[in-house]
Order: sequence, then structure tokens, then C-alpha cells
Amino acid sequence: MTRHLLMAAAAALTLCATGVHAAPPANIAAAVAAPDRPDADKTRDAARKPAEVLEFAGVKAGEKVGELLPGGGYFTRLLSAAVGPQGKVYAGVSASAEEKSKAALEKGNVQVVVMNPPALNFPEPVDLIFTAQNYHDFHLASRNLDVAQVNKHLYDALNPGGVLLIIDHTAAAGAPIEVADTLHRIDPAVVKREVEAAGFKFVGESNAIRNPDDPKTGKVFDPEIRGKTDQFIYKFQKPN
Repeated sequence: MTRHLLMAAAAALTLCATGVHAAPPANIAAAVAAPDRPDADKTRDAARKPAEVLEFAGVKAGEKVGELLPGGGYFTRLLSAAVGPQGKVYAGVSASAEEKSKAALEKGNVQVVVMNPPALNFPEPVDLIFTAQNYHDFHLASRNLDVAQVNKHLYDALNPGGVLLIIDHTAAAGAPIEVADTLHRIDPAVVKREVEAAGFKFVGESNAIRNPDDPKTGKVFDPEIRGKTDQFIYKFQKPN
């Protein structure tokens, strides 16, 4: 018996060491494997790890999701497929991007909505708020936002028990908030402190898209680091 237990423990350690883990839930696996995904999206999967990200977020079929600043819609399309026809994705964009975003993203269960920070309300309470590489933008000097109010609106927009998932480019520990303007990065500790101050509970983090080789001193758009930045994924929850 002891020998069998030791063998099982060794196998478990081997799995952890090699990074092997159980397959993602069926709805997420199907969303990533969907044959109609654009080729341009698929080529980014190796860097963005969509299955790991959506599994960590806990995306379920039938959920209502609010996505902040979806950009070209890489995650919008994945979220739409993962929540399925009974779910809903609200893609929150700026007024200047409304027309372009509607043409590119609004189909099926995806609805584009205009957001006016600090108010970031969706047409109805949602189960998940998802934002990738955007939180640092709340600190841009040109926006002059009260970030505490932004986070309070995010808190109010969620159903009790709902999740806020934040992905962003990592700044060096202790970096001043001004690096949001200069490098388009943010210290994860700042994000955690600000979001918890709004009433959220920190659930945990995923290291799926960490890059320890990123010195965190370069602008995220610089060719030598673009697409390879160290990124943190933080998961927060609104208490029931």
C-alpha cells in the first residue's frame, strides 16, 4: 500500500512538473477549437493561452459577461462561444469606437454598448466582467479618472458572487503609477489594492501568461517585447 501511495505521489509530481493538467471544460474547449475562428486569432493562441484564461475565469454556458474595451474582439469571440446561445456578451466600448465595434463584433449573443467612465454599467447585472490589457488605462493622465469610482461601478455591475477578471502588462514591483502612461504597464500590487478597496475579494492569480524574461522596463509596444510581455491574471469576486 505504501509503495502504491508513493508511486501515485510521484506521478502527481511529474504531472505538475511537466505542466500537464486536465482538459478544460467542454464549453471552453469547443470555443477555442471552433472552426470558424479567424486564422489571425488562432495564431495568437500560443501567447494568449485562451483555454487556460477562460478556465481560470470560470466561464460557464448561459452566463452573462461584460467585457471592457474588447479591441479587435479576440476574447469577445471566445467568450461568445463559451457562454453559448443562452448566454450574453456585452462588449463595452468608447463612443468613438461604437460604429466600428458594432460592425466587427455585434452578432449572435454579442451586444456592443457604449461606456462612459467612471460609469461602466451594462444593460443588466452580469456574472463575469472581463478585461484584458486595459486596467492600466484607467490611470492614464489624459483620462483623469477617479479609479476608485470606476471600481465601485464594476462592483455594482456584477451579480452577487460574480467575478472580475483582470489581465494586464506587469510593471516592476513598486513602480509608480505613472508607468501606465510611459510603459502601459501597472504594478499588480496596485491593482489588488485598488480593487479590494471597492469591496472585492481577491480569489487568486494565474501564471499562464507570465514571462520571467521580460525586464519590465520597456514600453509594451516596443518590437522587441510586444506580444511577449510578462502579464498577470487576477481574479476577484463580489461577495454573495
